[in-house]
This record gives sequence, C-alpha cells and structure tokens, in this order.
Amino acid sequence: MALLWTWLLAAPAGATALPETPACAPRILKAQAAPELAADAARPAEGWVTVRLPDHWAHRWPDHQGAVWYRIDWTRDCDGFIGPPAHVGLSIAGISMAGEVYSNDEVLWRDVSLAEPLSMSWNMPRWWLLPESTLREGVNTIWVRSIGSVDLMPGLGNLHLGPVAQVEAIHAEHVWRQRTVYYISLGLSGALGGVFLVVWCLRRRETAFGWYAATSLCWVVYVLTMLATTPWPMADTVSFSRLNNVAFVLYVVSFCRFTWGFGAQRLPRAQRLLWLAAATGVMISLFAPRWAVAAVWIVFSLTFLVNCAQFPFHAWRTRHPQHALLAACCLTFCLVGAHDMLMLLDGWRAHDMWGAVTSLVTAIVMAFLLGGRLVVYMQRVEGFNRELEHRVNLARAELATVLEREHRQALTHATLQQRLQIVHDLHDGLGGSLVRGMALMEQTAVPVSHDRMLSLLKVLRDDLRQVIDQGSSAGATVPATPAQWAAPLRHRFTRLFDELDIRISWVIAPAWRAVPTALLCLGMTRLVEEALSNVIKHSRARNVAVTLTQAADGALELVIEDDGAGFDVQAVRSAGLSVGMRSMTARAERMNGTLQVDSGPGGTRVRVVVPMVALATGTAMAQTREITPVG
Repeated sequence: MALLWTWLLAAPAGATALPETPACAPRILKAQAAPELAADAARPAEGWVTVRLPDHWAHRWPDHQGAVWYRIDWTRDCDGFIGPPAHVGLSIAGISMAGEVYSNDEVLWRDVSLAEPLSMSWNMPRWWLLPESTLREGVNTIWVRSIGSVDLMPGLGNLHLGPVAQVEAIHAEHVWRQRTVYYISLGLSGALGGVFLVVWCLRRRETAFGWYAATSLCWVVYVLTMLATTPWPMADTVSFSRLNNVAFVLYVVSFCRFTWGFGAQRLPRAQRLLWLAAATGVMISLFAPRWAVAAVWIVFSLTFLVNCAQFPFHAWRTRHPQHALLAACCLTFCLVGAHDMLMLLDGWRAHDMWGAVTSLVTAIVMAFLLGGRLVVYMQRVEGFNRELEHRVNLARAELATVLEREHRQALTHATLQQRLQIVHDLHDGLGGSLVRGMALMEQTAVPVSHDRMLSLLKVLRDDLRQVIDQGSSAGATVPATPAQWAAPLRHRFTRLFDELDIRISWVIAPAWRAVPTALLCLGMTRLVEEALSNVIKHSRARNVAVTLTQAADGALELVIEDDGAGFDVQAVRSAGLSVGMRSMTARAERMNGTLQVDSGPGGTRVRVVVPMVALATGTAMAQTREITPVG
C-alpha cells in the first residue's frame, strides 16, 4: 500500500525528471495585479500591487466584480552567453474562472467564453512555447487576464517560465495531479458504484452495499464538477458551484450511512440529525448567499472528519477484522481531509491536495473490503447449499423408505379390502341364498323332494358363480332399464316369499334418467339381497315393499320396507354384531351414497340415496375408500 501511495504521488515526477536549468534561462523579476476598471478589457494604468503566485484576488478586492490583470515581468540572464538563447516555455496551473494570456502585446491564448456562462479553467493546466517574434531584448511581460465571480475565489494559479523541457515536465505533473488522477478516480468510483449498486439491488438487506454505491456515485458527480470546463447544465458558474456543493453534501451523508451500516451501528438520533442537516445543507447550497454555501461546505467537511474519527473507536470495541480495515481507511481520510482543508484555506493549492490520490487508494481498499464481505456471503451460501443438498439426500432416502413401507402397507390393505369385498359378496349373495334355502326348509311341512333339493343346490351354485363372475367387476353389463336390473331379484325372492306366505311388492322406475355404472348396479343388488335376507331371518313380517325411483336431478333412491317386529338400530350398531348392517353401510359409502335405517315395533325401513354425481364418479372413488374391517 505504501508503494502504491508513493507511486501515485510521484508518478509524473519520476517518469519525467526535471532537467537542469541551462544558461540564459528566463528569470521572473516581479508579479503584480491590478483590477480592471474599464469595461473594454483594457489593461489598467494604475493600481498595481505586488503579488505572490498562486493568488486569489477576492481577498484583496472583495467588492470588485469583473476582471483582474496580472503582470509578470521577466528577463533572460544571458550575460556572457554565446549563441542563440534557448526557447522559453510558459506553464500556468489554472486561471479562475476564465481568462486570456498575452506575451508582451501578442495573444497566446484565451478561453472560449469570457462572459457568463464562463469557461472554467481553474483546474485546467496549460503550457505554451513563447514565439521568439513576441520577445524583445531586456524585460518582457506576460499579461494574464483573470475573469470570475468574487464569490468563487478568482485568480491565477502557479506560473512557470523556463526552458521548454522543464516547463513541459512541470505541466505534465500538473496534468497528473489536476486531471489524470481525477479521471482515474472517476472511472474507478463509477465502476465500483455500479457493481455494488447491482449487488444491493439483488440483496436489499445489505444496506452497506447500497450506501457505498451512493457514496461512489456522489463522488463521481463531485469529481465531474471539478473536471468540467463549462458550467453546463447550469446557466452560470455560480450555479454550477452550488451543484458542486450539493454533490459534496450528499457524498458526506452517503459515506456516514455506509460506515454506520457496515459497522452495524444503530444511531437513530444521529441518523435523524444527519438527514435534517442534509436537507438544510442542500437548500442552503441551492438558494442561500455564497458565504452560507461556504459554511455548509465547512460543516459537512467537519462532519466527515468526525465520522472518520468515530469509526476507529467502534472498530476497537467490536474487534472485527473488516471493521479494523475500514477504520484504517477512516484514519487515512482524517489525515487527508485535514490536509486538504488547510490547503484550501491557505489559498490556491488545489494541485497540492491529496483527496483525489487518496480516493484511488481507498476505492481499491473498499473494493477489497466489500468484495471480501461478498465472498464471505457466497461461502455461506455455498455451505448452506452443500448442507441443504446433504439434507435433501437424507430426506430423499428417508422418503424412499417411507414410500416403500407405505406401498407395502397399501398392498396389504388392498388385499384386505379385496378379501372384505369377497366376504361381503359371499355374505350378501351366497349367504342370502343359504338363508332363503334354510328358511324354505324350515317352513315346509313335508319332506323336501330330491328334485327340490337339487334345485336349491343349483341356485346356490348360480349365486356362487355370480359372485365369482360379477363381484366388483366394472366390466359387467349395465341393465338397459331399472326393470331389467330388478328382474333377477324379483324372480328369486318372489317365489321364496310366496312359499313363506310373505307378500312382496316391487315399484321400479320405468327408465334411467342418468345411467349408473355396473358397480353401482351390483352394489344396489347386494343391498336389496341383504335387506330381504334380514327380513326373512329376523323380521317375521307379512308384507314387504321394494321401491326404486330416480329423481329429476338423477339421484337414485332405493327403499325396502316391511311390517315386521323391528329392532333397536342404535343398539345393534353399538354392539357391532350385525355383519349385514355393516356390509350395507360399507356398500353405501363405496357408492358415495347414504344409508338410513329406521326400525320400530311397526316395521323397518331401509333407505339408500345415491346422488347424481356418484353415478359417474362414485364407484371409481369408492374403490380407493378405506373400508372398516369386519370385527
């Protein structure tokens, strides 16, 4: 870092060493200044005072508005010199704000605009080769006319007369200090400001990055005002100087917020005071008299120095390495800021200021500092990604194990469901046929003949075949009408009920309003079989009615009523002893329907309602519904 600092301060002088002064070199006799009294740009005849360059004439003539002439008398020390004298060069570090230069009575150069908006040559070094045709024997005179507002410290910068090589080397040093360093600072600050602005936009929580971007961009504006040669976009140089002051105020505010955010300092009162001061400073810079603008610049310069002095104490308390590095930069800012303030208060010493050189070094340090913090964040993110990937792999392996276990459980459950389905079909179909056969045998007064027994066994065989062929089969054929669906049931139960002396009536809808699925038809069949088997086994009824209707909205309603002894529905369900009751309930749920059983001394009524939506989707959904195992 020390080597970089040395190179930045001494690069031009080291690159172009000043040649020795040859014989017959020019020698300045005296430098004088006088205010221009006439408006015709004529050189004043009186009022000349001796000055020392660089010079600000506003201190000498604070009420003067207009131009001031500088007169530099010089001569060559050519006594005893043989041969033609060496060419003479002239170097001027700057003219505030604009001006023109004469060699004796010949014009060497003048600014583009000598009236508002003035050209701005205060920080623009220039040099010329004095034409021999403009020189004479003895004393020669360099005339410089300085034009500027008394509020902007007008005057003349360092002036050098000498051999061409020597003047060119001095001019190169001025260009480096007054222009090149600022251009490098401008480019570096703009690049860093843009980079960290993007970082802040992507990660808004990192306010330090955003405030450093604002600091860099405000510094860019401030440097641009120092490099400008015209007051555009302002109307005059005074307004342009106000813009320069506003940029400086915003720069100080952004830098303070950056250091507070970077150091995680919570200073609510200081922040409110800073914003109040910033708003006041901006308003004063834009509208107040020039002396108030200068006071704002001094106040915010002191604010900047106080903030830079405060942060090292904070870094000492936190002992954080990054805070320590920023504290070192702040101490550098304190030293450079104090030096530059003394240079400005001493007079025209812009070329001796360290701010531009320091901004290069500190910008590089800040880049490493914020870049290091960004690298730390990226390492944290990478570590988090690795940990996340590891945990995801563990979760994936655990999920695979759980899914495999659940798959086995699902297979086992499906097997149990299938077994329960078979049990229910056997109970409702074949069991019902057995019950009917047993009831027929019990009710018959004479012995059953061989043919009759063979007929009963064939019925049992047909019922078993129906269970095997059609049980839970979605591919079975849907009856064309409700009557076709009820025909097999009527055939089997009407004959049996006639032999048992039970009157049964069938009220069946003539046609389907909405065609049900084959599984739904089979489920309804099993419900009717189970309900009629219960009538035979338990009810001692003499009249039974079976009704199947379909409402206008497509809902199917099945009702089986008898006039038997009835039973306690709640007691039977609580005891869990009735396989038939649970079978009918499970079938109704698989059809997305509802089962309602009402029973009492006057008889029993079983009502099943299947809504319209279940006709298309109910049975498919029912296949995945969990069925309570038979206990």
